[in-house]
Amino acid sequence: MPATHAYEGLTPNVVLDALSDLGLAVDGRLMALSSYENRVYQVMLEDEQALVAKFYRPERWSDAQILEEHAFSAELMAEEIQVVGPLVLNGNTLHHAAGFAFSVSPRRGGRMPELDDVEVLEWIGRFIARIHSVGQKQAFATRPTLNLQTFAIDSRDWLLDNNMIPLDQQATWTSWCEKAIAIAKDVFAEHPSQLIRLHGDCHPGNILWTPTDQANGGPHFVDLDDARMGPAIQDLWMLISGDRKQQTYQLSVLLDGYEQMRELNRSELALIEPLRTLRLIHYSAWLARRRDDPAFVQHFSWFGSSDYWAGQIHMLEEQCEAMQEPALVV
Repeated sequence: MPATHAYEGLTPNVVLDALSDLGLAVDGRLMALSSYENRVYQVMLEDEQALVAKFYRPERWSDAQILEEHAFSAELMAEEIQVVGPLVLNGNTLHHAAGFAFSVSPRRGGRMPELDDVEVLEWIGRFIARIHSVGQKQAFATRPTLNLQTFAIDSRDWLLDNNMIPLDQQATWTSWCEKAIAIAKDVFAEHPSQLIRLHGDCHPGNILWTPTDQANGGPHFVDLDDARMGPAIQDLWMLISGDRKQQTYQLSVLLDGYEQMRELNRSELALIEPLRTLRLIHYSAWLARRRDDPAFVQHFSWFGSSDYWAGQIHMLEEQCEAMQEPALVV
């Protein structure tokens, strides 16, 4: 493990100087926002305007990949879809300072949406469909695809190659992981889907809800950092939860809204549990790859223990069963 991490050099002065060099009249007030993958700060200007500065995790995305995300945001905003995209400053959306790539966005207020509210869920469904209508117009050239290889196989291999799993759990985890990958592979083969540009990480925490009696009220989609190619259902399944009956109802409401704007290939409903399985495997690798981050222990002190991997084994067993059950029918 390296003695230092790149983010240790991202001091408040580095952040403020980077913004000042863009011509922004920062007044020194800086507040770190809740983010782990990147470093994100609310910055106040002398005119009391609040902006959000996002410093990208080094070596995660290339400049070309970040600019593709920015271009996608611009396409969506041009269609009056409420995403929070980067500002164009000095002719650019992507900037560099002290070895970091960063962008600056307007600050948007809001709260997590109340997903037990039918009107809210249907509204979100409509907006996701609008995102997908833009997303299907062309493909990403440099950003990755969410599939079995990138999320599950590559993650499994990296974890094993780097000895991330305790020996007392390694054989059992590997066995269940391979079973899960094999089942998921069969389901994906049986239910091929169109790949489109996605939000990619469309969970409730990445949707800000503002009161509908305000201008531009409703959902605002934030954090397109995980935008990639994939099946449309990826941006829907993370918004449903609970038992099978609850998920069926929530999904039906989402689709009531979604299909007012865009038809969904209902065969993709069979991909919900395989996609959940891929995310489960990928998440462990995502955590393990960031274990040298200075904020790691603070946020993820529970990661890596034998108990953690025992829990992962149990969830893989459950996913193997879930993937073999009939798909949700709505």
